[in-house]
Amino acid sequence: MPTIGWFEILIIVAIAIVVLGPKDFPIMLKKVGSWIGSAKKYVNNIQNEVSNIDLEDNKIEKKEEKKDES
Repeated sequence: MPTIGWFEILIIVAIAIVVLGPKDFPIMLKKVGSWIGSAKKYVNNIQNEVSNIDLEDNKIEKKEEKKDES
C-alpha cells in the first residue's frame, strides 16, 4: 500500500489553497475534519458491535459446553 509523505501532503495543500482560495480553505479543512471524525465514529461503532457479537457467541459456546459436560 503506498504511503503519503510530508512532501505529498504539502503539494496537496498548496494545490487546495490555489483552487479554493485562502478564504475558503479553512472552511474546507473544518468540513473534511468533520467527515473524518464521523467516519472514525462509524468504524469504531462497527468494531464495537462486532466485538460484542463475538463475546456473546463465546458465552453461548461456554454454556453449551457446560451442558454437554453434565
